[in-house]
Amino acid sequence: MHIAIVGCGINGLLTALELLEHNCTITLFDQQQAGKAASWAGGGILSPMYPWRYPKAVNDLAQYGKALYQQWNAKLQPITGIDFEIHDTGMLIFDQEDFEMGLSYAEQTRQPMQQAKILDQTHLKQINPHISDQFKQALHFPHLSNIRNPRLLKSILIYLKQHPKVQFFENTWIDQFEIQHSQIQSLKAQNGQHFQADHYVIATGSWSAHWSAQLKCSIPVKPIQGQMLLFKTPEQWLPTMCMNRVMYLIPRTDGHVVCGSSMQDLGFEHRPSLKTQQDIYQASIELVPDLEQFPIVKQWAGLRPSSPEGIPYIGQMPNFKNLWANFGHFRNGLCMAPASAVLLRELICEHAHTVDAQAYSPLRHFQANTAE
Repeated sequence: MHIAIVGCGINGLLTALELLEHNCTITLFDQQQAGKAASWAGGGILSPMYPWRYPKAVNDLAQYGKALYQQWNAKLQPITGIDFEIHDTGMLIFDQEDFEMGLSYAEQTRQPMQQAKILDQTHLKQINPHISDQFKQALHFPHLSNIRNPRLLKSILIYLKQHPKVQFFENTWIDQFEIQHSQIQSLKAQNGQHFQADHYVIATGSWSAHWSAQLKCSIPVKPIQGQMLLFKTPEQWLPTMCMNRVMYLIPRTDGHVVCGSSMQDLGFEHRPSLKTQQDIYQASIELVPDLEQFPIVKQWAGLRPSSPEGIPYIGQMPNFKNLWANFGHFRNGLCMAPASAVLLRELICEHAHTVDAQAYSPLRHFQANTAE
């Protein structure tokens, strides 16, 4: 079976990996360099931030993220020479209004990785001595981890590009689907080239609404900009991830600390703004005052593919027999991506489902909005 995947963010790339494991041939397209949009720009926390604030459908996919990434890392690292750097730091949350829900969440959902306990200031300082003295308590999630997404993407891309059953077309804008009798017959690129496959997957993230007019449906996905800062500290300097008022610090093993993130509806604007960067910097220093002594080595912005409730669209597109969706993951694309790819592979290959597929079906919104 030959699958064409439009979009080479983490969801498109993991979909390719999953389908390759089941003997499919893959052709991948991206309008720019593969793996350089939102997937590269994110923080890499392998859990939704405040998972109790999200619908069950988001957490049902996210709970498999770490284990599946560990499996892929074990498979790909001997071939690519790149470690995803899954970093078991745990997480400290300082939002007191979330303490009660956070404490009971693991038991309510039967997700052991989300187990938490409240720390007083003495124990808090033992776990992370750099935390500001203003914080007297924290909710500690010892089992949460982060992944270094640029390394993850680089490893997957090296693996796919050397695979004999994969073909890549980067910097290739797919202009339209060639449609006949409710089937996609081929893809047409902006340069006039046509590409044929048995099945076609849309994994175009924030750009997915582009297909609404041609497919005669309203796709409720739009870009939401998020900005980030990167500090460089000594190796292993910050021992835990930290979060307060939706702002987070994520330590990498080599001493880099990722700080974010904002959320602004600015269309497809990629450029960071000075005001937002200053806000992120102040929030970071408020959490960990000692960061002030270290340099900022990078700042950037990415575009998240927002969707209603943050629940992605995974499954068959309405009115088409061989067109599939895997987009709309909003703020949790990286942690949902492995299980999203598994689910889409199960649907395309007609395998048993890991999770309730109906919760992610494009039919839940697109069918009601189908144009005449």
